[in-house]
Amino acid sequence: MTEPADLSATEARRLIGEKRLSPVELVESAIARIETLDGAINAIPERDFDRARDGAKASERAVMAGEPLGPLHGLTLGVKDMTNVAGLKTTFGSPAFRDNVAPADDGIISALKDAGAIVLGKTNVPEWSAGANSRNPVYGTTGNPFDPTKSAAGSSGGSAAALATGMVAIATGTDTGGSLRNPAAFCGVVGFRPTPGLVPSENAGMGWLPLGTGGPMGRTVADTALMLSTIIAPDKRDPLSMSERVSPDALRRLPEVDLSALSVAMTPDFGFAPVERLIADTFADKVGRFRAVFRRADDAHPDCTDADEMFEVLRALAFLGPHKRLLEASPELVGPNVAANVREGLGYSAAQVARGLEQQTALYRRWQTFFAETDFVLSPTVAITPRDWRELYPSEIDGKPTRTYFHWLALAYAPTLAGHPAVSLPVGLDHAGMPFGLQIVGPRGADLETLAMAAALERLLADDPQTARPVPDLSALAAAPMIADMADDRGHGGLLPVIGRRGAQLPNTVVCFLRRSSAAR
Repeated sequence: MTEPADLSATEARRLIGEKRLSPVELVESAIARIETLDGAINAIPERDFDRARDGAKASERAVMAGEPLGPLHGLTLGVKDMTNVAGLKTTFGSPAFRDNVAPADDGIISALKDAGAIVLGKTNVPEWSAGANSRNPVYGTTGNPFDPTKSAAGSSGGSAAALATGMVAIATGTDTGGSLRNPAAFCGVVGFRPTPGLVPSENAGMGWLPLGTGGPMGRTVADTALMLSTIIAPDKRDPLSMSERVSPDALRRLPEVDLSALSVAMTPDFGFAPVERLIADTFADKVGRFRAVFRRADDAHPDCTDADEMFEVLRALAFLGPHKRLLEASPELVGPNVAANVREGLGYSAAQVARGLEQQTALYRRWQTFFAETDFVLSPTVAITPRDWRELYPSEIDGKPTRTYFHWLALAYAPTLAGHPAVSLPVGLDHAGMPFGLQIVGPRGADLETLAMAAALERLLADDPQTARPVPDLSALAAAPMIADMADDRGHGGLLPVIGRRGAQLPNTVVCFLRRSSAAR
């Protein structure tokens, strides 16, 4: 018999509506899964089980009373520790906020709760979501559910690991350089980066800079689309938020897509990204199994000239608001990745920033020309197979040095720079036996169409063990050692310096600004 925690979100919601599954059963199953497995991977370090149980009982009463039920009624939710949930800590993975309890829900959490979701806890992140290895000096390291000695990626690594193991049915993520797509790929789940403005955020410190966005994560495309349907209402506090351009009902019933009518482009590297040979070979093997299904499948990609340079400049710019103030006030509370971004940003001139913005605009226009002849672009999601989480970031790929600590994320930040929606779809295992993510990039604004195409491809690949979504060995995880016992000093792993001290005081101006400015990474 299938455990309630292993049901897809859409199936669990259907059974709850039919009174065949109690929200109490679902929550208790998820709590038992967390208590059994999370010691091995550390995905949900901040938990809210008492309120979750109370919420499940209230949800059950609503079902039995025949009350109208929201689209997420009774479903378990994990919340990335960059997002406020009233009464729970929001640490951002930073020692400066180790004891920061959120006074109110962020808008996205209010929307998810209104739709019926039940928060089980906060999921782990890198410090300030900087980098794609979910380790921080507050909560330690999140391990990969397929091998806890390896990275779950990030920055939404806790969310992806929790989903892969059935600890939650849906989870929040944020994404700039692939922060929800990368961990989705490493952990064998689905992560969707929407077109900027579709999912609003009232907290973005630089709201006019369209790099970061929130997005949904799930075990299937349908689960991910269901969650998205509840968080797309416009919000005037977000300057990029636009009037509703996607129907929630359409997201809950994704339209059928005829793959044979589509023209797609396939690229292992977008022409510029450093990609491990193992991943390029895996990509070629995977797409070779299904490329004939499309009307046309070309080996091509949009022109990404200067993508590395512009992303480095614009990303550094995004760090210069709250993080500069924190670095100046308490440098001992700032980790190496964040400090490096701030110092890099301080080194750029206004002319270099202007050039970066001009380059981004030119790239965007080249992408629009490319997509006039192509429906979707397919690529690997991440450039490498998961590595030991003690490696803070890949300093080399196949013997060649990387430009920055985030250069290995270039496959993900190419669509970010163009402002296009992108989904990471789990497609079996790579040649090293770890989950492989296929990135599907759609036209700008075609969020519904991109998810519908991904769902059609997911159905096509589900019957082949080489391309179906992989599932971690839960019994092996249950017997695995505590990941905290592998770490040195709360997840530093001997590579991160001790950058925090309990009880350190920050100027009130910095604290207030940071609380308002948890921009998505």
